[in-house]
Amino acid sequence: MKKKVLSVVLAAMCVVSMAACGSSNKSSDSSEGESKDKLVMATNAEFPPYEFYEGDEIVGIDAEFAKAIADKLGAELSIEDMAFDSIIPAVQSGKADFAAAGITVTDERKTQVDFSDSYYTGRQVIIVSADNSDITKPEDLEGKKIGVQLGTTGDLYSSDDYGDENVERYNKGVEAVQALQQGKIDAVIIDDQPAQTFVKENEGLKILDTEYVEEAYAFCFKKGSDLTEKVNDAIAELKKDGTFDKIVDKYINADAE
Repeated sequence: MKKKVLSVVLAAMCVVSMAACGSSNKSSDSSEGESKDKLVMATNAEFPPYEFYEGDEIVGIDAEFAKAIADKLGAELSIEDMAFDSIIPAVQSGKADFAAAGITVTDERKTQVDFSDSYYTGRQVIIVSADNSDITKPEDLEGKKIGVQLGTTGDLYSSDDYGDENVERYNKGVEAVQALQQGKIDAVIIDDQPAQTFVKENEGLKILDTEYVEEAYAFCFKKGSDLTEKVNDAIAELKKDGTFDKIVDKYINADAE
């Protein structure tokens, strides 16, 4: 009889012990869910000086600023390079925690993702051959073949303004520039800073004095992400203490000099 009672007591103790262990593991999982020690950023590393390869490392304004933000949040940053038109789907699916790739805030994109506060103002400009005298302003692009990077605002805006049939899409901005050099297209619409890099590195090209459009860059997040507010706080702090200006100077002003 005593043996039977002892068995029942031991079994009960085992159940209690297992329940306690289960409770402990659940608490641990919940804790891990609340604070991430690693943040994955989606980008397209074909967009100097915002993101580009230096050897095997992705560097640039967005990459370095995102690293500073991750440091503020006490997290390690991992950068995933992908095609530009894959970035928003990666954020939406949770494959990436956020994205930075000189991403312009647009009403259409706001329906797909959440945006941080804008951290930089960019410009879309037009690249043409240096000897081209027919195209001197955006209006002159009517009826011309225009090269853009797939999924960018240059792609979206030019399709609306000049007709989808006049827009040639490329996976990389540099591929559009090469097509221009080969005479396959008449102009390239792309962000100002990459445009300056492409023109500097390729003879026989120029940027029109008249910009195509001005736009705001921001980080993007999955709808409802609690990271958005945290990143906004970090952006404000890093702008206030001069960190962001130092990063911009490193990649733009110093390069211009």
